[in-house]
Amino acid sequence: MITIEIPGRRVLRIEHLVLDFNGTLAIDGKLIEGVRERLQQLSTQLMVHVITTDTFGTATHELRGIDCKVKILEKGRQDKQKKIYINELGKNKYAAIGNGYNDWQMLKHAALSIATIQAEGASTLSLKQALIVCYNVNHALDLLLNPNRLAATLRR
Repeated sequence: MITIEIPGRRVLRIEHLVLDFNGTLAIDGKLIEGVRERLQQLSTQLMVHVITTDTFGTATHELRGIDCKVKILEKGRQDKQKKIYINELGKNKYAAIGNGYNDWQMLKHAALSIATIQAEGASTLSLKQALIVCYNVNHALDLLLNPNRLAATLRR
């Protein structure tokens, strides 16, 4: 668990990290450099979940060796499928990172939500649901590895 104390807000106790794969952790089905090491480090503190439609069919291969749960979604209404998945975790217990239209619900209901804008771009609906926007997934992961950065960004 990661405990994040944010001045002027409630204390966050994050048990799970839920991430999109394509466009967030990977570009064109290939894991972005630096992501593997950060996810391995975070998996010692959080249960890491990667939820994806696996457009390129590479998620399981690219994530092997990382202590994480990979959930491959069915085609159609991935936003609702992601919402069902995160509801089972408990919305006050997880942080979410995503970029696509189908990520908006998991970002909206997360205790901590981060949208990324990388080579694939980002859905404006997902951007509106996020508490924080980063232009690089490694920067987003570093926020969880260094919670004082989150406090500086989110304090009232």
